[in-house]
Amino acid sequence: MSAFLIEKIKKTGKGKKMKKITIAIDGFSSSGKSTMAKDLAKEIGYIYIDSGAMYRAVTLYAMEHGLFNGDEIDVETLKSRIQDIHISFRLDLDTQRPDTYLNGVNVENKIRSMDVSAKVSPISTLGFVREAMVRQQQEMGKAKGIVMDGRDIGTTVFPDAELKVFVTASPETRAKRRYEELKAKGQEADYDDILKNVKERDYMDQSREISPLRKADDAMLLDNSIMSIPQQKEWLMKQYLQAIQ
Repeated sequence: MSAFLIEKIKKTGKGKKMKKITIAIDGFSSSGKSTMAKDLAKEIGYIYIDSGAMYRAVTLYAMEHGLFNGDEIDVETLKSRIQDIHISFRLDLDTQRPDTYLNGVNVENKIRSMDVSAKVSPISTLGFVREAMVRQQQEMGKAKGIVMDGRDIGTTVFPDAELKVFVTASPETRAKRRYEELKAKGQEADYDDILKNVKERDYMDQSREISPLRKADDAMLLDNSIMSIPQQKEWLMKQYLQAIQ
């Protein structure tokens, strides 16, 4: 972060208690919104919540409990069990990043696999799944002081959030980022398969009947196709500082 922004934060908080706000960051898959949200939360001392990880965790639950037959979901069984699916986030002391827990088990690495990526959109279109996750998300955000990212945070989960950001980038840029992320973790990855998955998820996320992916009218638009991570961090910090004035 630039010296200017660091000094600005010090001056903003000097002599008074800085008010806590809700920050909603929405956008397309693999657009870098999670990285931005995590870094901002760490910088300003807020709690970070990855809403997309919650839908991935439900998808993993369905996969591990035999609720998929090919691409078909056993909707009735999942509906009867949705109240038994509890998702939480715990800070990893080594990475200083929150990991996703499904019914008390750390599933952070499992939910990032391509197998889960290929099935998460159909799960997230189910009304009862979204209702259950939104309830959990809104409960997490009651005290404010949170940064949450996802697909419908600024439109459905926190329509009154003080700061809303919508992040986008070209499908090719996002597929490359996802490919490099998986390779860095030592996982098998094929760029063409990832690009196909990115485009399919874009279509499903934007065309679903319940809470489709769209930019909130009062959200700031960020196309980070050619921006570095430090540039994105600085841009987001400026928006935060303006929001708390």
